[in-house]
Amino acid sequence: MNQTSKENLLEIKSLSAGYSSQVNIIRDISLWVNEGEILTILGPNGAGKSTLIKSLCGLLRFTSGSILFRQNEIIGLKTHQIISQSIAYVPQTNNVFSRLSVEHNLDLGSLANPQIHDQRLEHVFELFPDLKRFLGKKAGILSGGQRQMLAIARALMSAPAMLLLDEPSAGLSPLFRRQVFEHVKKIKESGVTVLMVEQNAKAALKVSDRGIILSDGKLRLEGAADELLESPEIGEIYFGTQAMSSK
Repeated sequence: MNQTSKENLLEIKSLSAGYSSQVNIIRDISLWVNEGEILTILGPNGAGKSTLIKSLCGLLRFTSGSILFRQNEIIGLKTHQIISQSIAYVPQTNNVFSRLSVEHNLDLGSLANPQIHDQRLEHVFELFPDLKRFLGKKAGILSGGQRQMLAIARALMSAPAMLLLDEPSAGLSPLFRRQVFEHVKKIKESGVTVLMVEQNAKAALKVSDRGIILSDGKLRLEGAADELLESPEIGEIYFGTQAMSSK
């Protein structure tokens, strides 16, 4: 996994990180994200998926390695400095301000670039038209799926070049899971590069360009999404048996 290209929006080299300097959850990870693609990070529980995406936002301790965004090193930057590089992050939980209105949640998303607020609001309403009818309501009354849509919409208010999504379909009904993946595909089509951590491997790969498989904190497999769907190695990593296409 040593691709070097002007098309690389993000490049991770030999990254080791964790919740303390003594314990690395991910070890010697190297990967790249091409501009304009959806790359999904997959793996069983405890594989290090969320640890990796949190590391990209400066939320965890690094032991070694490099993270280049647009060819610039971002390791050592504080989280708000990384976000200001045109990166948006949507965590798996606690990703909306429940006591604030939907409108105020969206307003917060554009604080770093307030002059584009109206333009971005129009854009997110095109993606998430249902949010319009909840503008004056507190975010806490929304269903789990609606809150996830709001969290993603708020992240998009900053006009990011890259969107980081941590388990966007977790805990959602089948209907909202399908909608989340449909929205992720539309976000890519709007020009935003997406790096997504997901447990729902089959559904995520169907909307992705490439996939990365982690296991025990190490990169085990990388390839085109359609190839990974047919790969017997995915079944072995997840279940010790067969390919995801038969699941």
